Amino acid sequence: MELTQDKIELIEKLIRNDRKFVNNEDLYEDFFNEMCKRSMPIVNTITSDATLEAYLRKIATTSIINVLKDSGRLRRTREGYSSVKNIPLNNEESETSVNYSNAKIQYNIIDFESNPEDIAVKNEILQKVIDALYSVNNAEPDKQYLRIYKLRYDEGMTQKEIAQELNLSQAEISKRLFKLMEKVKKAFN
Repeated sequence: MELTQDKIELIEKLIRNDRKFVNNEDLYEDFFNEMCKRSMPIVNTITSDATLEAYLRKIATTSIINVLKDSGRLRRTREGYSSVKNIPLNNEESETSVNYSNAKIQYNIIDFESNPEDIAVKNEILQKVIDALYSVNNAEPDKQYLRIYKLRYDEGMTQKEIAQELNLSQAEISKRLFKLMEKVKKAFN
């Protein structure tokens, strides 16, 4: 399976637009190869351009992080990933204070992992999933797909607990969850 030129150009654009690409341009080929390896199995099956771009954006971020970790330029901390050039702050809280001669300076650490673009993509994908859930549930209301979904993923109940709640067998709940996910995948593409 090969990538078409438009998909190659999209991959290149996403890599170059990722904020971790700055100061790591020498690893471009590694980023590109890692991203192609990760995206090949599914890239030609997604028909929607917006869905493809959202999917590839996530893969770009993951691929770049993996290459940077493997090359020793990024390390994992409790708060997430940080460049090996950064000096870690030795504190347990998200607020840091420094005392310079009776003057107390306080500042909050900013979370750069949640940039507006990532939030917009996540919201768009989430809205598509929600729309698909409601359409599947409306098509077969007797299967209670939406209720099962909410019990499983919103309330964190096990399949056994859901079965007791709805007076069904655990196998039936498992089947319905599987069918629901298959139908959402179909509606999503």
